[in-house]
Amino acid sequence: MRILVTGASGFVGSALIPRLLQDGHDLRAIAREPSRVTVAGAHVLRGDVLTGEGLAEALDGVEVAYYLIHSMERSAGARPPAHRQGARGHDGGRQAARLEEFSARERIGAQRFASAAAKAGVSRIVYLGGLLPRGEPMSRHLASRAAVEKVLLDAVPGSVALRASIVIGARSRSFRLLVRLVERMPVLALPAWRHYRTQPIDERDVTEMLALAADASALAGLSLDIGGPDVLTYEEVLRRIAQTMLVHRPTLGLNVSVTPIAARVAAAIAQEDPELVQPLMESLAGDLLPADDRAVRLLEVPLHSFDAAVEHALAEWERVEPLAAR
Repeated sequence: MRILVTGASGFVGSALIPRLLQDGHDLRAIAREPSRVTVAGAHVLRGDVLTGEGLAEALDGVEVAYYLIHSMERSAGARPPAHRQGARGHDGGRQAARLEEFSARERIGAQRFASAAAKAGVSRIVYLGGLLPRGEPMSRHLASRAAVEKVLLDAVPGSVALRASIVIGARSRSFRLLVRLVERMPVLALPAWRHYRTQPIDERDVTEMLALAADASALAGLSLDIGGPDVLTYEEVLRRIAQTMLVHRPTLGLNVSVTPIAARVAAAIAQEDPELVQPLMESLAGDLLPADDRAVRLLEVPLHSFDAAVEHALAEWERVEPLAAR
């Protein structure tokens, strides 16, 4: 089967390509900077979903296309200088404007890709989005991901969307943020969202589900929630990461969310981009749990425990970079 992978230089895309090659698929990848795609085995083409450049060529003859692009990732290579970050961080209006820009970019990119895929006769788009809250208002971050999902599935009716919360992997930016906080904070000061629950999932399980979604006929047109087997509060997530890292980190519970302040502090400690951290924290307004286990049942993927996922991710991390806390 001829398959196109977008986001091939990212965390999920780079893990998925080797798995798809195991099944003997003919793989293409598309990237704005092809040199950043370091995984071998896929024919890499230059293209951009925002401008439409290269989409027709990349999608020609493709049966299944993976849409693994998320606009928040663009901040990874374009952080403003530190002296400018501080001034911007205190300007809530500018932060809101940037979030609106990200949402607009996501929508435009999805619309252009979906239109090109439909025109090329692609039979399925596979999208990895975010878990959506039940009974709670959606953050702008999650609302944007839900909007992208709708655009893609409406354009190509046989498409599939998988929705996950925290993906545990060495290159996952949300996991790396949590590890850095555990590593660098002697006391974990946790806002009110520490009591909310979620189901983090191992990158190996996500990769397997995405690979199987390419030709699983029972999934056509479905949006499926995916999560690991362990239901944990965010405080328990941090505690279990600390235990696996063999460090003791007492926690200090705060009864307020203070998201704008907490996001800036967390970003500074983890040396991460505030434009990534704040939208993630704004999504912590309630439980983020899968609605059901249909994805696991339909795809028959055995799930790794949270502790096994963390141990595997940390081992992969330490192969290229030491962790001070270990």
